[in-house]
Amino acid sequence: MTNTTDTSEPTLGGVQGTASPTPDVTGATGGGGASRPPRKRRRVVWGVMSTREKAIRYVLLIVVLFITIGPFLWQLSTSLKGPGEDIYTANPSFIPSQPTIGNYLRVGDAIPVFGYIGNSLIVAAIDVIGNIVFATLAGFALARLQWRFRKAVLGLFLATLVLPGEATIISQFVTVKDLGLADNLVGVALPGMIAALNVLLMFNAFRQIPEEIDQAAVMDGANAWQRLRYISLPAVQGTIAVIAIFAFIGAWDDFLWPLIVLQSPDKLTLTVGLEYLRGTFGTDQRLIAAGTMIAFIPIAVIFAVLQRFFFKGVEEGGVKG
Repeated sequence: MTNTTDTSEPTLGGVQGTASPTPDVTGATGGGGASRPPRKRRRVVWGVMSTREKAIRYVLLIVVLFITIGPFLWQLSTSLKGPGEDIYTANPSFIPSQPTIGNYLRVGDAIPVFGYIGNSLIVAAIDVIGNIVFATLAGFALARLQWRFRKAVLGLFLATLVLPGEATIISQFVTVKDLGLADNLVGVALPGMIAALNVLLMFNAFRQIPEEIDQAAVMDGANAWQRLRYISLPAVQGTIAVIAIFAFIGAWDDFLWPLIVLQSPDKLTLTVGLEYLRGTFGTDQRLIAAGTMIAFIPIAVIFAVLQRFFFKGVEEGGVKG
């Protein structure tokens, strides 16, 4: 007998000679079905904004700019309007039809504005110098020196940020009066010579300096003053500019504290002296707007001059090579 081998293909589903369907990479069967094209994935590129995102951001920036800059521009427009323009109309004009600087000259005739500006500059200079010196020393001691109760003192500085200034204003006045500094510009500047926020800013700036640099300086025999002068101060110049701006603005704009401390008309600061315009010329908003712009212009000039240092201090961190 002859043995024959069955080479017939197995049947599937009752049909002989048909192979099983093989799925392709797209998930469609190869049995005559139409294959779907591969799905394209959206490529995400970091740092690249779409047109819609840019439009939303610009709209938000315009709204914020209008809210922040709008009142100052309106005050400037009012201060430049002549006496023949009606500023109380239902539809006031933003651009003066009769522009004049006479309102600014009338402010100088109504109050000794230059004397008040000088008093404010004295108070601001004392506060700026005091914050630069004392906030720098305190921040360096908290960040770079090792001593007992350092963390407790840091916690006290943080706690003072929660306490409103009005809660301690009476005790401050009693202290200034006991020191014999009432009705004195030094008494006005004394509480603002060191601010807790400025100390924390300097503490954070000094803390960004690597510890290895201090350790290497100690190994070379440098003391604390030498490390502060030659290593730490060059690395925090931007932050020093930030606290100088903050101290100047705080001293220049302060109203309540000088109002409590000062009684002599010739020692008033500008913010308090401008209240005479509101009392004497309460119905002339042009004059009040001119006085407001006189108080605002020095701050704008200071910030314009130091803005690059301000943004450098905001972004400051670590040692700059």
